[in-house]
Amino acid sequence: MSMMADVHIVRVFTDAHGLFGNNLGVVLDAAHLDAAAGRKLASDLRFSEVVFVDDVEQARLRIFTPAAELPLAGHPLVGTSWLLSRLTGREVKALRPQKAAEVPTWSEGGRVWIRGRISDAPDWGLVEVADEAAVETLAVPPAPEYRRHQFWAWTDEPGGVMRARVFAADSGIEEDEATGSAAMRQVGALGRALVIRQGWGSEILARPAAVDGWAEIGGRVAGDGMRTVTVGGTA
Repeated sequence: MSMMADVHIVRVFTDAHGLFGNNLGVVLDAAHLDAAAGRKLASDLRFSEVVFVDDVEQARLRIFTPAAELPLAGHPLVGTSWLLSRLTGREVKALRPQKAAEVPTWSEGGRVWIRGRISDAPDWGLVEVADEAAVETLAVPPAPEYRRHQFWAWTDEPGGVMRARVFAADSGIEEDEATGSAAMRQVGALGRALVIRQGWGSEILARPAAVDGWAEIGGRVAGDGMRTVTVGGTA
């Protein structure tokens, strides 16, 4: 059964001018919508992820790609925190994904931050290449077997700055513009604070959390209004 729903559109991990960033669709009061509707909506919008907020007051939510439901994902949580804070008029302190540990969230330095358990994030393959030019010239995808991988190179290793691109065929996405969960995995692998420049111009900040096995990611968010779309129906 299909129905109409309002979808809030935001871009997450923009640059300092509010450009670029990864598109996200958020549906509020969505407890009546099933997982198939979430996957189909992501596919219809051509977004890497959408969020169904089942309970706005408690910030209980589900995250969907065109192919699957995820326990945790970076840009959906950062974007939903930003949106709920603006819609409710108060800063959201925690997000509650259905299939992951509670995610603390806050604003700092003009960015929205979340703290998540790294093991809740998708298991990204992290492939270091020679230099920034090698990242820029990768084909899409680099090879059929690279189905959930981030390719990266240092642009300023002492400063923790890297250039990255992400390919995610297993999630129904050829290339992702900005991937917070991959940034969390990088923090787990490298154990240091990072500035990740990904996609066409997106920027993700990432750093280890005080609790072992957790990471913090932050970024700027911009709102792009709302669309009324059909949800549900055949996946």
